[in-house]
Amino acid sequence: MVRPRAASRRGNREEGEKPFWISFSDLMTALMVLFLVALTVALLAITHDISEAERQKVEQAQEISAFLARLQAQVEQFPGVRLRGNVIDFGDRARFDSNSHKLSDSQAALLRSFVPAVLELARDPLGEKWLKRIVVEGFADARGGYLHNLDLSLRRSERVMCALLLPASGPEALAEADRRQVRELFLVSGASFNALKSSAEESRRIELRLEFREPDEVPVLRADSGIEADLRCPLDRP
Repeated sequence: MVRPRAASRRGNREEGEKPFWISFSDLMTALMVLFLVALTVALLAITHDISEAERQKVEQAQEISAFLARLQAQVEQFPGVRLRGNVIDFGDRARFDSNSHKLSDSQAALLRSFVPAVLELARDPLGEKWLKRIVVEGFADARGGYLHNLDLSLRRSERVMCALLLPASGPEALAEADRRQVRELFLVSGASFNALKSSAEESRRIELRLEFREPDEVPVLRADSGIEADLRCPLDRP
């Protein structure tokens, strides 16, 4: 009878002496599980962000391609004008004489008849969503100094803007709404004799380069303003 009591007391004492805190190995295991759960959640969030960005890029490429396809259909109505990627090339129909920035009457008329077709596409849903700006790029041949040709190429771009913004007598003149959109959407640029063509004549040209927004880029709201009353091109002033 004595032995069972002694065993019972020893068993109760051992139960009471067991540590209350979990072991160090169990603590590390629990921390590792928490770390893996947090890492899994983070990876899922990153993967979702990447997938959404890729989806937006695919959507952008498809819709810009659809916009350019519609533009190609408009370009085909103007013989001699070509669409190369996002660049409108006027070919022989917009060449300049050596050291000159003047457009002939026929060249100015072509620009005034062609640009409204581009503006019409810029106002449709795809154009409003993706088209950021249209850069009028002037180019020069390799004769003369770089800075002289830079000024000359800029003047050639400005001459295009004069042809589009200034009213002319005849049915080809742009409407005031189109002229306002040209001023807001078009940007003038000069490239001097960079991007030379195979001949000097081909190098003396102007091109229209279309720039598109990124998927997360917000359009800039421009203040509405009228057209200036001064109808003279600055290039023609003494």
